[in-house]
Amino acid sequence: MWSNQTFPPTLIMSSITLRVEFGGGFELLFSNIKQHKLTLPSIVPPNNGTKLNGEVLSGGETKPADVEYLMHHLRDSLLQERPELFMEDNTVRPGILVLINDSDWELEGEGEYALKDNNEVVFISTLHGG
Repeated sequence: MWSNQTFPPTLIMSSITLRVEFGGGFELLFSNIKQHKLTLPSIVPPNNGTKLNGEVLSGGETKPADVEYLMHHLRDSLLQERPELFMEDNTVRPGILVLINDSDWELEGEGEYALKDNNEVVFISTLHGG
């Protein structure tokens, strides 16, 4: 089951489409949906603000959308509960494996990896209760 989320077309000068997947029970925090198809702006505020408006995109300081921005977007837009289980200090919590196009995100620059159209980003929880 896929969910689709897009920003209003008037706010996106150019956009990228991503596939995001959650595993290891992590999908429970995201409405129990494992796979999502997202459309994000390709240029975002440097503070990773997800409440975009025309002013942000038309002027001011910006950066390419990166994995750190994606995490903020997921937290602010798709996460249903317990944000502390997803993020800690602007990154994922320890125990969450992040893959970018089937490669460990540590090899790709972690949160600074600039997202490209049709990238796949997977978040897998490696921690399980006991």
